[in-house]
Amino acid sequence: MPETKDALADVRVVEFGGYAAGPAIGKYLANFGARVVHVESEQRPDGIHLQCPHFKDDKVGLKRSRCFSYFNDSKYGVTIDLKSEDGIATALRLADNADIVIENMRPGVMDRLGLGYHLLCETNPGLVMLSTSNMGQSGPYSTHPGFGSQLSSLSGFTELIGQSDGPPNLLYGPYIDLIAVAYGGAIVLAALDYRRRTGKGVHIDLSQYETGVQFIAPALLDFAANGKIAHRNGNHDPLALVHGCYPCRDGQWCVISCWDEQELQRLREVIKGDIADWTRNKHSREVMNLLQNRGIHAAAVNTISDLFSDPQLAARETWQAMDHPEIGTQRYRMVSYQLSETPGRVRRAAPCLGEDNEEILSVAAGAATRRRNHG
Repeated sequence: MPETKDALADVRVVEFGGYAAGPAIGKYLANFGARVVHVESEQRPDGIHLQCPHFKDDKVGLKRSRCFSYFNDSKYGVTIDLKSEDGIATALRLADNADIVIENMRPGVMDRLGLGYHLLCETNPGLVMLSTSNMGQSGPYSTHPGFGSQLSSLSGFTELIGQSDGPPNLLYGPYIDLIAVAYGGAIVLAALDYRRRTGKGVHIDLSQYETGVQFIAPALLDFAANGKIAHRNGNHDPLALVHGCYPCRDGQWCVISCWDEQELQRLREVIKGDIADWTRNKHSREVMNLLQNRGIHAAAVNTISDLFSDPQLAARETWQAMDHPEIGTQRYRMVSYQLSETPGRVRRAAPCLGEDNEEILSVAAGAATRRRNHG
């Protein structure tokens, strides 16, 4: 039988930028077979290399960042000096040969470099370009700098987390980045389908701020319809009869919620007393299993260590190990969905800085030569 092609076989992607909000989209495409080239500069490499832990043996270094590696598996890596004429010419050759360009620089930077969409599509009219930034490409705050922590606060999450009589609690840093990544992965594939049907390219303007806002839709609707402003209120939920996080043995925790009187009655039949007193001397998974078997919503609170030993994640091959030349063995996370006929996978460890210069840049130069000869 002929070997099944990957879902994104022959799709060529070039990405400019760094950290997570742009590169994680490219990683998802690479997992399903796209050839994704991550572009950096030796003078100004992707900031995640040096600024985000954790590092091999806790020693900071350009080839030692597990965080960079985590968001860039299955890709190729090249270094180009985008402040030089030769570097821009090289970048243009890569873009001319690409189906998709992903960038998460500040609005205006790609235009100033001579790599804006309107220029790129002159020589590559079918190009799909995704620009993802904090606030989007337009508006009074479009140049607003920052990371996921700032976007979580601007998007309304921080105001809703914490005790009612205490301060807002800051949400885990890159949360909004990764919400935007999920949107970016879907929209760029929709644009690629549009191009295949019409032959036309498209420029996508993805605001990370706006993707975060839509995740508090119930609170927005309550204000729009009723004028009610939602505020933090601990673990309480206005619709649940029970909704809390309860202590278990050995420092573990379990969340429990009941959503109608019947479910609440089943919980009372099991615990026959105070919930926390009942959970305190049991392991969290014991509590979860006992309550779930009685039709009660409950789940253990996993630690990071638990996630790497979780049998559900193991069965779905969420963690896939690859050997990195500097870091050693690292477990990468596969995308959270699969395709039955063309399954994705982690294909290679993340590249070291400039690792694929010779292979990728020579191919781009050859493609440009062939186009000139046939022009």
